Amino acid sequence: MARRLQIRLLTWDVTDTLLRLRRPLGEEYAAKARAHGLKVEAAALGQAFRQAHRAQSHSFPNYGLSQGLTSRRWWLDVVLQTFHLAGVQDARAVAPIAEQLYEDFSSPSNWQVLEGAEAALRGCRRRGLRLAVVSNFDRRLEAVLAGLGLREHFDFVLTSEAAGWPKPDPRIFQEALRLGHVEPAAAAHVGDSYRCDYQGARAVGMHGFLVLGPEPLEPAVRDAVPEEHILPSLSHLLPALDRLEGSTPGL
Repeated sequence: MARRLQIRLLTWDVTDTLLRLRRPLGEEYAAKARAHGLKVEAAALGQAFRQAHRAQSHSFPNYGLSQGLTSRRWWLDVVLQTFHLAGVQDARAVAPIAEQLYEDFSSPSNWQVLEGAEAALRGCRRRGLRLAVVSNFDRRLEAVLAGLGLREHFDFVLTSEAAGWPKPDPRIFQEALRLGHVEPAAAAHVGDSYRCDYQGARAVGMHGFLVLGPEPLEPAVRDAVPEEHILPSLSHLLPALDRLEGSTPGL
């Protein structure tokens, strides 16, 4: 008789899987700018942030830790560049805004727990699963999770800043497996990014679940991910685990 698969460790992405910002980032940046006497359009800031973040991530991967930066300095530079791209040339005027934004995003008040997240975490705990976070967040994550009442659900929280490698680097997933004392076949990862979460976990032999966001999946991604690995919402997680554990290992 075929042995049933048993998942013992479930790792979680955070942003847009468990948490999201309470309001769009551009609006938050614009509000802080107004409080400091600067008027900048939220849409322009949102677009500039995406450009600045992409460039900073390319030039200084994983918060530039291997290049002598700290995550705080990395984020302050992203904010400064965001306002520069949005048309604010006075870096001295932006510096206190950047400091305030860094502190604000350290606070749970700027984040909200996604619908179904707490119920899914409690359901996983009732099943006896060990739970952990594997996230490309920085050192502020522990405080954010604690402030939102989620930290208690997790055996450990592994950020890319602490690990030294960002998803989808296999080493951050391998470190999670080491901390969780499980083999890849007994672990699964839940996240909203096909590349960072689903592909990253699958590359080290873990199982993976891809959480759908507000935008439809690209056809190539939908073709690449089995339907039983796609979660329309977190309420679909426990039934998906049931199906996974009812399968035969190796099939």
